[in-house]
Amino acid sequence: MANTKASPKRKGSKKARRRRRRILLVIEILVLLILLAVLFVVSKLDKIQQDKEFKGEDTQKNELTDEVQETLDGYTNIALFGLDSRESGNLDKGSHSDTIMVASINNKTKEVKLVSVYRDTYLNQADGKDSYHKANQAYFTGGPKQAVDMLNLNLDLKIEDYVTIDWAALVAVIDDLGGIDIDIQEDEIIHLNNYTVSVSEETGVKTNKVTQPGLQTLDGVQATSYARIRYTAGDDFKRTERQRLVLTLVAEKAKKASIGTLSKIVDHVFPMIKTSLTYSEIIAMAGDITAYSVGETGGFPSDHSTGSVGKMSVVFANGLVENDKTLHEFLFDGENYTPSKEVQNINDYLIKKTGKTPTQSSGQSEAGAEE
Repeated sequence: MANTKASPKRKGSKKARRRRRRILLVIEILVLLILLAVLFVVSKLDKIQQDKEFKGEDTQKNELTDEVQETLDGYTNIALFGLDSRESGNLDKGSHSDTIMVASINNKTKEVKLVSVYRDTYLNQADGKDSYHKANQAYFTGGPKQAVDMLNLNLDLKIEDYVTIDWAALVAVIDDLGGIDIDIQEDEIIHLNNYTVSVSEETGVKTNKVTQPGLQTLDGVQATSYARIRYTAGDDFKRTERQRLVLTLVAEKAKKASIGTLSKIVDHVFPMIKTSLTYSEIIAMAGDITAYSVGETGGFPSDHSTGSVGKMSVVFANGLVENDKTLHEFLFDGENYTPSKEVQNINDYLIKKTGKTPTQSSGQSEAGAEE
């Protein structure tokens, strides 16, 4: 009887050991795959132009209330700059930031909201001289540091990192992804095709003309040219909407791309990127890539008008404080925003200088009106 009872115990013990070995093997394989993925990313990172002189803790910091500060701590805000540099790879000062965006990442949900800051917006330049100019002048004068300071100063944000690319990078990404699908309108065709001439010359990439409206797959040159259109109804405001659409479509397609495709993109694009993000931060963000989702997008200032300062055509914020309030409510899920004294001072100056106060009719009704 004793032998009869002992036998099943030994069999059961062997099955348990085999099961544990299988589980251990699976875990070891997963760990190995993760290590290989990390090594793959690390092997590519040295292609990026890392800005080791940029220190996030040294960026402009307004005197925010404890409530606003606590809210901002729950988000990672990164400035995105797209340069109009005609010299590929030159991502320092001396080039205007044709595109200025703020990517706000909810640290808990991983939802990303994008807001375009209209490049012609008349704002304080954060240059230590209390001077005012178009928003894109800050990058031209002082590079990414001054551009980030300009955003923090005028918008009451806490941006401590940035990513800068040139248009050639966008062309390469879209081509490597096999293009993106966009519904082209009749009035966009002529301007899109006009822009393809200069984009092709600047990047050395050939393309074909778009001949008809409708949903169609655009290659890198075509999609980048589409993002640069500013001569239809909506002018530069519509252009920033197109830019956000292109970035959203690229992000969605990249999430579904194969390792081989992503490797090709990295090889092509990393040399055309400059960022203050450290390698460890990039690896950590890459590890969460499937968790990120692009939510609503919008433009700043939401309540705006156009005019001129001297001979310079600009976009005016109709009340900087009110526009900042709308921005914070949009980015930070209804945060009860109290403007800093720095923003109050800028607001007072702009009203005295331009006479522009909050309205109910100019521009968008809210920052998140575009999707």
